Amino acid sequence: PMTIPNLATQYDAATTEAKWQEFWESDQTFQVDPNHPGQPYCVVIPPPNVTGSLHMGHAFEMALIDTLVRYQRMQGRNTLWLPGTDHASIAVQTILEKQLKAEGKTRKELGREQFLARAWQWKAESGGTIVNQLRRLGVSVDWSRERFTMDAGLSQAVITAFCQLHKEGLIYRGNYLVNWCPASQSAVSDLEVENKETAGNLWHFRYPLSSGAGYLEVATTRPETMLGDTAVAVHPEDDRYKSFIGQMIKLPIVGRDIPIIGDELVDRTFGTGCVKVTPAHDFNDFEMGKRHNLPFINIMNRDGTLNENAGEYQGQDRFVARRNVLQRLEAEGVLVLTEEYKHTVPYSDRGKVPVEPLLSTQWFVNIRPLADKTLELLDQDTSPAFVPQRWTKVYRDWLVNLKDWCISRQLWWGHQIPAWYAVSETEGEITDQTPYIVAATVEEARAEAIAKFGQQVQLEQDPDVLDTWFSSGLWPFSTMGWPEQTQDLATYYPTTTLVTGFDIIFFWVARMTMMGTYFTGKMPFDTVYIHGLVRDENNKKMSKSANNGIDPLILIKKYGTDALRFTLIKEVAGAGQDIRIEYNRKTDESVSVEASRNFTNKIWNASRFVMISLEGQTPAQLGMPEVDELELSDRWILSRYHQAIQQTSQQLNNYGFGDAAKGLYEFIWGDFCDWYIELVKSRLQPEAEPTSKKVAQQVLAQVLEGMLKLLHPFMPHITEELWHNLVQLEEKSLSLEPYPAVAQGLINPDLEDQFDLLINTIRTIRNLRADGDVKPGICVPVILRSESIKECQILRQGQVYIQDLAKVSTLEINEVNNITEVNNPDLAPTLPSLSSTNPQPPTSPSPLDPQPKYWLLLPALPLFFILLVAIISLLGLGAIYQLLLKIMDREPLTQVQSTPKVLDSRPTDSPIIHLPQQSLTGVVGTVQVMIPLDGVVDLVALQSKLEKNLSKTKSEIDALTRRLSNSGFVDKAKPEVVQATRSALEEAEKQAAILSERLSSLPPLS
Repeated sequence: PMTIPNLATQYDAATTEAKWQEFWESDQTFQVDPNHPGQPYCVVIPPPNVTGSLHMGHAFEMALIDTLVRYQRMQGRNTLWLPGTDHASIAVQTILEKQLKAEGKTRKELGREQFLARAWQWKAESGGTIVNQLRRLGVSVDWSRERFTMDAGLSQAVITAFCQLHKEGLIYRGNYLVNWCPASQSAVSDLEVENKETAGNLWHFRYPLSSGAGYLEVATTRPETMLGDTAVAVHPEDDRYKSFIGQMIKLPIVGRDIPIIGDELVDRTFGTGCVKVTPAHDFNDFEMGKRHNLPFINIMNRDGTLNENAGEYQGQDRFVARRNVLQRLEAEGVLVLTEEYKHTVPYSDRGKVPVEPLLSTQWFVNIRPLADKTLELLDQDTSPAFVPQRWTKVYRDWLVNLKDWCISRQLWWGHQIPAWYAVSETEGEITDQTPYIVAATVEEARAEAIAKFGQQVQLEQDPDVLDTWFSSGLWPFSTMGWPEQTQDLATYYPTTTLVTGFDIIFFWVARMTMMGTYFTGKMPFDTVYIHGLVRDENNKKMSKSANNGIDPLILIKKYGTDALRFTLIKEVAGAGQDIRIEYNRKTDESVSVEASRNFTNKIWNASRFVMISLEGQTPAQLGMPEVDELELSDRWILSRYHQAIQQTSQQLNNYGFGDAAKGLYEFIWGDFCDWYIELVKSRLQPEAEPTSKKVAQQVLAQVLEGMLKLLHPFMPHITEELWHNLVQLEEKSLSLEPYPAVAQGLINPDLEDQFDLLINTIRTIRNLRADGDVKPGICVPVILRSESIKECQILRQGQVYIQDLAKVSTLEINEVNNITEVNNPDLAPTLPSLSSTNPQPPTSPSPLDPQPKYWLLLPALPLFFILLVAIISLLGLGAIYQLLLKIMDREPLTQVQSTPKVLDSRPTDSPIIHLPQQSLTGVVGTVQVMIPLDGVVDLVALQSKLEKNLSKTKSEIDALTRRLSNSGFVDKAKPEVVQATRSALEEAEKQAAILSERLSSLPPLS
């Protein structure tokens, strides 16, 4: 039995979204089957940190990916979006150590085993926060395949990768200078270092020559490191210092004699051109130290304090020691100059403190062979393809200049390095000389160690863990079961598209391309779509330090998930471009998201009206309308609908997210809701002609269902709810329905262009009514004039729509100067004729109708001309002219009409037309639109009202202008108050301009 859906009068986003999120997950709607016949399409989620909570960047990225994934799924692809989280070594360890500190404990007191047990407990209790927040976004991931970088399968992949790279000589252990973070007490990679411009000092010291024959003056920004100096360097071609190369110089405070060396790395323009060399605490000095065989003296502990090599400064924090060293140098008369100096200081991205170059034994990846293979694929196959393409060069340049990758971190939470040291060979301690064995398990390591060192060998596993980017570099294939050759791996790898931000191209994207290419022989994804940032209401980059983030959950609660998602996507102007979101921090409101919420309400209300009008019938029950029964508005909306399908598909296929969203917004709100529904309302009444009514219902049902499918990837919740009510199928999901297909035969650009004339004419009449303050219920007479016969014929065919939607009582359509046009076949319009229920004068045939065979009359033309000449010669031109007038029921042209003639639908060939002296006028293209004022508008009252409002607005402008001209107000008032006053002034000026224009458009009072 047919049941009219009982939709609520208002859309409830919170209830609807929760309902469908639960349905999709419990129904396992997005769980994939590798045996599905569709072409595979796979995206792996950029895994958020398990410590994280949803921020606007996450919301933006997930909205983009979900739009893409839902679209491809509806295209029939075997679509997998694989979810998961990253273990975030440093972030988790920082959280746990803060908790322990609050309890008066340290991780060393707790011990590794208990610390890790506590970490896993924290992960179980709090690690799901961001995953649950992702669910609030309605992401269509396969939750049955959710992964975590430290789950058993991924941990096995990490161990396998490490062992294989080590076996092939691409992982090694060495003593090198690394970026050290004293806060987290761990090595950090170059990518985890943020360079900040800092106002500091440049200090000049005098180092006396050991011979006593003078001194050299050096300059440095880090005076405390002089305690580890092992040379002073000058440029070998610097004439000022050439003669000193090879001599010895005495290090102040320490008293150590060190050599003066010549090295081309020295910048002759820095300071005095003479620099101190501390190989264990500076990257450039490290290279010079290796070249000149200098000693490497480390003066620093891992916590940033100085060690025993610093003598009397042992135990002091590095910055405390700096002050004390400077005081000592000044007291000894060695400090000769202190100048202000701006320079770049590297900070730990995680620890938020200046990093310290520290000599340390670490594990490294020999990155060049991996990078070269990746470069080969990029140069030969343009793989992967970057969107936008400009990021290809950035990615390539980085691969070319890549240095070996330090992968060990001095932490406990993470993948412990699978290396075991034979500590029995070095007195129970792990030293730089302790032999080690790399193995997948402790049992394998023990068996190999016994074979090498005997039964009594004592093993200790390396306490360090791997850099988190090592495990996330394996993400596209480790999540699918690698190193096992699983069906998922065979079906969904390589993945199709990676969607991510430009800020992790080097952290993550490049490492995935290198790891994927090396371990699988295949690039891990075809395309990398790089999106921009979400900027705040002031167009500033959001950051924790600036405290200008916008919480997406607040906006979801206020406006709904679909509204937020649609706003973020609609704002995308082009691939890789940043977007901006409006936000009022006092009220937590966003006008841009509110606009999208209003869009959801528009869709809801329109759908509710349509479903009531369908009287319980579903699109399947109604079926497709017959083409020859379609009326003018039906043909127009079907053309617009199939244009929307074509354009949306093209744009999404080319990552044109913003254009696709804007196009759908305009089609749904404008074409369907504002125009087509209004155009067919009269055909849906009980007394309407049955065939016309059914066709209107069929078209409404067809377009509404298709519209919901088109919009589903962008707004999944409201479309799923409305679609279920429309089709009345409980067990299905719109997510799995096929995406609408284009019917090229129904697209008619000429029809759309001509229908635009009708729409713009209606819009102009409505605007003129508003200008004239005509009450909505009053019907007005309208005169339309055009020099184009084509335009007049279009207007006549659509006059029913004009009169209905613009509240027109009598419509007069006049052709001006049409004598030269009437016989021009090129000017004939191509609009399809209206249905028989709205009789119209004969028009030119529609492109969809059979064409009349006028060419069959061509042979008779000579006979027609002979006959015409004979008649003229017999009767004369004057008699023929009078005869034609009688036949056409017209007056002679010399007779002036006393009143304008109302032409319901009939054309006139009279160029002399009397128009009302007082009328509201507007123009649509070349069509003049007039509403006579007589009996419709009290012109005196209207003018008085407009003048009064204009005077009031001008007074407001004067007051606001005086206020903003007052420097006391501008300087002392809060910035938001000043801005609000400026906004009020702008609005008042706009209103005054509108009122002035309306006044000037009024005809003069008689």
